Amino acid sequence: MSIITFIGAGQMASALTFPAVENGNKVRLVGTPLDRDIIKTASTTGFHPTLKRQLPKEGIEYYQIEDVYKALQDTDFVLCGVSSFGVDWFADNILGLIPENVPILSVTKGMIEMEDGSMITYPQYFTSKLPKGKKLSINAIGGPCTSYELADKDNSAVVFCGDDINILRKLKSLFQTSYYHVSLSTDVVGVECAVALKNAYALGVSLAIGLAIGPDGNGKEHYNSQAALFGQSVKEMRHLLRLVGGGEENIIYGAGDLYVTIFGGRTRRLGILLGQGLTFKEAKEKLEGVTLESIVIATRTGNCVRRMAERGLVSLEDFPLLMHIHDIITNGATVDIPWKAFEIENV
Repeated sequence: MSIITFIGAGQMASALTFPAVENGNKVRLVGTPLDRDIIKTASTTGFHPTLKRQLPKEGIEYYQIEDVYKALQDTDFVLCGVSSFGVDWFADNILGLIPENVPILSVTKGMIEMEDGSMITYPQYFTSKLPKGKKLSINAIGGPCTSYELADKDNSAVVFCGDDINILRKLKSLFQTSYYHVSLSTDVVGVECAVALKNAYALGVSLAIGLAIGPDGNGKEHYNSQAALFGQSVKEMRHLLRLVGGGEENIIYGAGDLYVTIFGGRTRRLGILLGQGLTFKEAKEKLEGVTLESIVIATRTGNCVRRMAERGLVSLEDFPLLMHIHDIITNGATVDIPWKAFEIENV
């Protein structure tokens, strides 16, 4: 049995308590300052108000953020369960508290945009934020897996990535079950880039749904257009993987994650609203209070590609869908899928 301290009580982190507890581990679920109501409700009733599921009855202890020191005492592993919007908070407030012999596994998907136009993974960002002289093993989870279906024990296949294969094997032993299948990879850049990009491109594919059902919502959802945008997305994601130096085999994680994201959730809702004719500002207002990580990664990736193009490193013509998504978000452009730009001649 191992003690695993979860920092962040959001949907994905909380869903991971199911396989963790089933493997005989002791989970300490610590809420961030934004998770107070979640911790209060779950600690008294066992019900998670945003995951909308009963959490395991045994094996979990609940902590508010002011008790984080107690939750970290004698812990064996830490799971970082914050969203992209909580990455800086985790880096500034939690990293320095974690002992060097305690590996971290992060559920957060995304990348950080640097001033020179490049992008780094969250594990790289966390490493850069460590106190001088401190070292930590920082690992991450990628691949197609929604929190609701993980909690319902639907078969899910993910990948754990990190620098040390032995630590990854230990992490796998903590979480793998008959329904939660874990592959391992030391290609951190490739895995993290692939699964981060899915948020931006899921928004792009979802535009086709909104266009099909129309402004009044009475139209019929079409699949040819979605499939075409899916294919273009995978093409552009594969190109971006090459640019960052990630292995192209990681496209399976990005494509899988893209697939599952299109079928439900916040990014799909945003894409549909935009496709129905709402401006980006109007769509955001309609989804007020909803965490939209797709906006973060689409903006960062678009900025990165544009800066690389300015330096002559890439051509914007290779990323017509990403550039259109970026234009919608940053300039309020009207949805107008650049179908002609997707056409190729393969001789």
